[in-house]
Amino acid sequence: MARRALVSEAWWQQATIIPDDEREIAKNYTLDRSDLDLIMRQNKASNRLGLACVLATLRYPGRPLADGEVLPAGVLRFLARQIGVDHHEIDRYFERPQTRREHLALLFDRMKMRPFVPSDVRALTGWLTPAAQTLRQADVLAEMVVEELRRRRILLPARPALEAIIHVAVRRGIRIAHRALAGGISEGQKLDLDKLLDPREGTSVTILAWARTPALSPAAVNLDRIAERIRFLRSLNLPTTLMDRIPAKVFDEFAAEGTRMSAQHLRDLNTERRHAVLAATVLHLSRHLTDCAIDMFKKLMGILTRRANNQAAARVTRSVREVQNPLKDVSKVCHAIIEAREKGEDMAKALDRVIQWPAFTNSVQAVDTLIAPDVIDGKIEMLQRYPTIRKLAPQFLSTLVFRGHAVAANLLRALSVVAGLYRTGKRAIPDKAPISFAPKGWMPLILQDGKIDRRAYELCLFSELKRRLDAGDVWVEGAKRFQSFESFLIPTPTFELMREEGPLPIAVDTDVETYLRQQRQLLNDGLADLSRLAAAGELDDVELTGAGFSVTPHKAMFPDIAKSLKLKVESRLPAIRITDLLLEVDDRTEFSNAFTHLRSGRTADNKLALLTAILADGINLGLTRMADVSPGITMRQLAWAHDWHIREEGYTAAHAILVNAQRQLPLASLWGDGTTSSSDGQYFPAGGHAEAIGDLNARYGPDGASST
Repeated sequence: MARRALVSEAWWQQATIIPDDEREIAKNYTLDRSDLDLIMRQNKASNRLGLACVLATLRYPGRPLADGEVLPAGVLRFLARQIGVDHHEIDRYFERPQTRREHLALLFDRMKMRPFVPSDVRALTGWLTPAAQTLRQADVLAEMVVEELRRRRILLPARPALEAIIHVAVRRGIRIAHRALAGGISEGQKLDLDKLLDPREGTSVTILAWARTPALSPAAVNLDRIAERIRFLRSLNLPTTLMDRIPAKVFDEFAAEGTRMSAQHLRDLNTERRHAVLAATVLHLSRHLTDCAIDMFKKLMGILTRRANNQAAARVTRSVREVQNPLKDVSKVCHAIIEAREKGEDMAKALDRVIQWPAFTNSVQAVDTLIAPDVIDGKIEMLQRYPTIRKLAPQFLSTLVFRGHAVAANLLRALSVVAGLYRTGKRAIPDKAPISFAPKGWMPLILQDGKIDRRAYELCLFSELKRRLDAGDVWVEGAKRFQSFESFLIPTPTFELMREEGPLPIAVDTDVETYLRQQRQLLNDGLADLSRLAAAGELDDVELTGAGFSVTPHKAMFPDIAKSLKLKVESRLPAIRITDLLLEVDDRTEFSNAFTHLRSGRTADNKLALLTAILADGINLGLTRMADVSPGITMRQLAWAHDWHIREEGYTAAHAILVNAQRQLPLASLWGDGTTSSSDGQYFPAGGHAEAIGDLNARYGPDGASST
């Protein structure tokens, strides 16, 4: 069975075709003086033009002129004009095939070029291997090989030879990465990794499957279970320095394999690859689960806060309804006081006329109840939810290690104090425990008769921890997303060397004081312009007043004629299955080639299964239900396509292919040059898994939202 092509047909045609673009013709086929001297030594005009053509194809794209091959008219005329012959002379050139072979030998010697030979496969494979470790796109790798061949003055090989170089380089790069990663693991650790594929005690689920499938709905018990998994993975004692032994992209690919493969599949791998994949998976899961634990903690705190505030607001609403009459009594007394003062009457007599003192006393007491702190303050309501904090805190604090900037020093010390209480079983917060991290609103609740109230202290502590995590002032050891801000920057030694060698690859002044001064001036100038335009009333669609500003929304313009045209256009659109439409679009654009196999980089064999899985993603139907409604497609086919071919970078690349194809359509020009958006800005509720894991959109509420 013939091996399936690695490089795309479009790329191969582009790499071997003679360009007909005027700029490319001038760039690649302009003859210099030495070229002309060599060509003019030929006696016949046909031989001069033929030699020029052979020279042109050797130079670009880097292949010999085939027997009887006539270059595109634009290239042929361009060459003929440079040597002063008629372009029709090329017909006579091929009358004697020996002449073309003699010219090839002449040019090989002069240009120091040679044909591609089998030994070049090994040399180029070694050269390509480092790049092939991190790149999987065959067309990109092929382009690199072609450029290297031109640099080495070697003619382009046949397509199978080029693909063999790519295939071997990719496989070799992966094997080297397997060896590098597995080589940093001790024999004892390898045995521990192999045990991950054994069933967990008392269950039929493997330890690895248990570790990689935690429950993500926000609950204290689920947070404990995530913490249990983190502690187990850390107990394997795999050093994080293993991640530095191979490129980060390759490490992520190995980890992705480990999270997708079944235990049986992992057992069938060769020993070196199995240990490398399992090691990457363990390190990845440890970081990923740490992120999950922080996310769940933040969601739990958000849920507690929202529910407490909602409960307090509901109590206020109920209390307001209950004290309507007492409030009227208080209002009546206030009006009587104001009226007596304005008329100069005796205040006591005025009050006696409107007040029935026993009833008024009851009214005041009712109003006092309304404005009591435990009615209007959600923090007091949170105290009633302390048992949730008490459930999650022990494992959460014993598993995760928090670090932070100086601004969070007292918060970190307080976390250490509370962790110690749970570890030792003590109940009372020490009198010297730090409390300066607490906002003023919490202080009356924390300090009760000079003593620290543990419930209020812990609730305030965890609320502030959530806020500091969001701000980046606190980070977590072993996390991937919740790292210190400095970890995302260029390391200081590297930066210092870059600055010494200069210039830095940034388009701003590298002196911080100069940069800040420039930005400050830019901001002040912008504010001055805004103030001037606002004072003159010249801000388009914006009204700025002392109370704030308002923006006039654009009204939808939908002429009546457009409504009738809409119906006519819709009536002309044929009914078509959406999967057939996807196949048709893919046939025109080949956007599905962007969804390459995670490991091999190949395009999908079963395009229908791939496009159906993409459709399932797009309509949130799920693979199981999509398989039920898709004749001829099984759940296993969809799962394979989804797990091994569909990734975020694939969607990004496919989207770019489709957008580029759309811009080539004549109809697209009616909507402009593509520099502005035609989004209508409407928001639609989005359900799905986000509800179960407690995701909350800060602007659009607990239902979440998506925008078109």
